[in-house]
Parts: sequence; C-alpha cells; structure tokens
Amino acid sequence: MAVMGVQVVVTLLAASLMQKMAPHWSFARWLLCNGSLRRYKHPSDEELCALAGKQRPKAKRDRRMNGMMDDKPLSVPRDIDLRLDTSPITAVDALVLRYFLDYQWFVDFAVYSTAVYIFTEGYYCLVDPRKEMNIGVLWSLLTVVFSVKVFFMVMHHYFRSEEGGERSVCLTFAFFFLLLAMVVLVIREDYLEFGLEPALAGVSTNLESILKQRGWEWTLPIAKLAFKLGLVALCSFLGACLTFPGLRLAQTHLDALRMAADKPLTQVLLHGSFLAPVLVLVMWIKPISRDFLLHAPMGKQTVQIMSDSAYNTARLWTIVGLCLLRLAVTRHHLQAYLGLAERWVEQMRKEAGRIPVLEIQRKITRIYCYVSVVSLQYLGPIILTFHCTLLLKTLGHHSWGLYPEPPPVPAAAAVALWRPGAEDVRAAMEQVTAVLGGIFTPLFFRGLFAFLTWWVAACQVVTSLFGLYFHQYLAAS
Repeated sequence: MAVMGVQVVVTLLAASLMQKMAPHWSFARWLLCNGSLRRYKHPSDEELCALAGKQRPKAKRDRRMNGMMDDKPLSVPRDIDLRLDTSPITAVDALVLRYFLDYQWFVDFAVYSTAVYIFTEGYYCLVDPRKEMNIGVLWSLLTVVFSVKVFFMVMHHYFRSEEGGERSVCLTFAFFFLLLAMVVLVIREDYLEFGLEPALAGVSTNLESILKQRGWEWTLPIAKLAFKLGLVALCSFLGACLTFPGLRLAQTHLDALRMAADKPLTQVLLHGSFLAPVLVLVMWIKPISRDFLLHAPMGKQTVQIMSDSAYNTARLWTIVGLCLLRLAVTRHHLQAYLGLAERWVEQMRKEAGRIPVLEIQRKITRIYCYVSVVSLQYLGPIILTFHCTLLLKTLGHHSWGLYPEPPPVPAAAAVALWRPGAEDVRAAMEQVTAVLGGIFTPLFFRGLFAFLTWWVAACQVVTSLFGLYFHQYLAAS
C-alpha cells in the first residue's frame, strides 16, 4: 500500500470489481431488468389470423388449395382488434438487445468512476496529499471520452441507415451548432461568464515566455486561433451527437406525461427533469444569476446574498442535483418509449387496407430491441454533464462547501521552473510537468469545463425544444 499509493490500490480494486462483478451485479442491467419495465410482445401468425377471422393454412398443399401462393406474404386487415401482451424485461431478454453490452459496460464504468471520484475527494479532504496525482480526475476524464465515443457510435448507426433522413438531420444540426458556437464564443464575459477569455489570456502570457526562449513567439496567434477553431469543431460534433438524444427525450417526455396523467407528483418531476438544462444555461448568464445574487436589489440598496465562492459551490451542487433528478425519472422515459408499440398499434387500427403480418411483428420487435440504444441516448448526456461538473470542481479548484476552497497555484511560479539544458531524465520530466502546469492552470480548466458543461446543456435545450415542436405539430399533421 505504501509503495503503490492508496489511490492506485483503489483504482486497481475498482477495475477488478468492475470485471468480476459484471456477471453477478450490474447497475445498468438492474436499471433495465429489475422488473419495473414491461415490454410488448409481438403476436404470432396464428393469433393475427384468428383476429382476422380466418385460419392460417399450415401445409403447402393447403395454401395452394386456398389460392395463396408461396411468394405472397400473409396479411391481415389493419383495423383488427389487436391487443398486445406485456411481460417484464429479464436479463435473458436483454441479451438480444442491440448495443446492450456497450450500454452495460459504459453505465457500469460511469458508476465505478463516480465511486472512485468520491473516494479520492474524501481522501484529499482528510489526508491532503499534495504531491499525488488525483486518480478520480483520470477516471472522470475517461468517462467523458467514453461518453463522446458512445454518442459517436449511436450517430454512426444513424448514418448507416438506408433511408438517409437521419444523416441529413445530423448534418443540418451540426452546421447549425457550428454557427451557434461561433456566436457564443464572441459574447462578452459580462453576459456569459465561462472564463474562457481570462483563461486564454493567462495561457498566452505563460506560453509567450516559453516560446520566446525558443524564438517561436510568432506561433502564439496561430495557437490561439487553432484552439478556438478546435473548440468550435468540438461544439459542432457534440451538437450533432446530441441531436437524436434530444429529439428522443422530447418524445418520451410527452409520452411519459400522458402515462402519468393521474399522478401530479410524477408530472412535476418529469417537467423538472425536462427543464433541468434550461436552469444550467441560466446559471452561467451573469446578469440574471451571479450579479442578481451578489447584488440583489432591496429597495434603494443592494444586498449580497452569497459570495463568489458560495455561488460556485451552489452551482456545482445544483447541477449534481439536476443530474440525480433526471436519473430518478429514467424508468418513466424508458417505459414511455416501450409504449410506442401500443401507440403504433392504435394508429394502425385507424387506417384502412391490409398490412403484412411480418411487418407488424417486425415493428413491435424493433421497438423493444432498441431500448438499450434509447437508454444510452437518455443516460449519456446525464453522465457527460455530471462528470464535466466533477472535472470543473477538481481541476478548476472549486469547493463542495464541505471544506475551504483551495487557492489556485500561481502560474508564474510554475513557469519559472523551466530550465533548458537539463540532462537528467527525472529533472526533465519535472520541468515538462512544471511547464504544462504553468500553461494549463486551474483558471484554464475552469473556463474550459464551464463552457463544455454549459454547451452540453445548450445542445439538449435546442434539440429537445425542436423535438417538442416536431412531435406535437409536424408529426401530428
């Protein structure tokens, strides 16, 4: 323990538990297979024929005698009185789900990553090991990377669709979010207080002193431009990835409200979870959030309700609470998605004509088989927002309010450790670490992760509001 370090031991223990416990207990599998979600089973050929008032010929000779050719699909009237049977989703049923293993691994990794982060926060609070690397930060960074990977995997699935409409929607929203990101980045800090401009100014100052020693100071404007272009490209990519999760969230929100028509408390929770990204957006709009709380008007005077550090702490806890609220209503959204099978049957009964039996069975089965994809679309933004908030707290040197906020390390002291010409490997590594610490300061991480947290919420607001408009007006017409 003393040789390896407490954090390394906890990391190895968490990785081992995640591997060994997955076949026996999994939070992701429990979320889908705890018996609370019920799937709709597709009817058999015999059941559909019985509802249509005819008996399905079984032998080939009988099919010829009844005038049914082999190449003609079996069909039934659309207005048959079809009632779908339900059954709880079990662990065996989940094995046929598309991307189920990816869903299980990703959600379980996020759970273990959160547990490791909580341990490291308590460890740093009690022991304060200043010379050790925070392993919880590494786990949270990996969770953020895996979240983006999951979004890309699902978006790639839409791009491979034969219809091609999903591909056009993703590209359209990617271009829209590209323009929106450029507009957001030119807004002054007096209105959107990400802290990106002070962060870039500090990085430029520290980087300039290093580049001058090499004669590369001319590359500084190029580096600043490349960073902003890269950030805009990342925003466009995230916006495209979050397009269909937002559209799906709007659909399941409307359906969940219909299912909870006689449950006022559940409706309040559903509305609160749906409006959670809006509150995240407001908390970074300075005139109506920080300025209002720090200089609240009270008659002709202004009253300071809380300090800057207290507001930062309250903002962190609010985002964590909103993520937990969204997690609490997960079952309602997933059950609303599974209810699409029943809604499709009701819509089919209102239409005239005949429909192939295979199409009915395929449609109902497809809705169930994609429940793990819908789970990824719902839980992915929650996990991404949550771990961006954790990184904002730790790398940005904020505080949870349980212990004092640590003062940021002065960047100038870190840069001063740079000594070119050192030949010792250990000394060279220390110099590189000192230089990187002087460039990527807590001020820089505050601006970066505050912007990413806000941007993920902005993408969810835009796509979910468009989804509400689409499902309430365009799809209905």
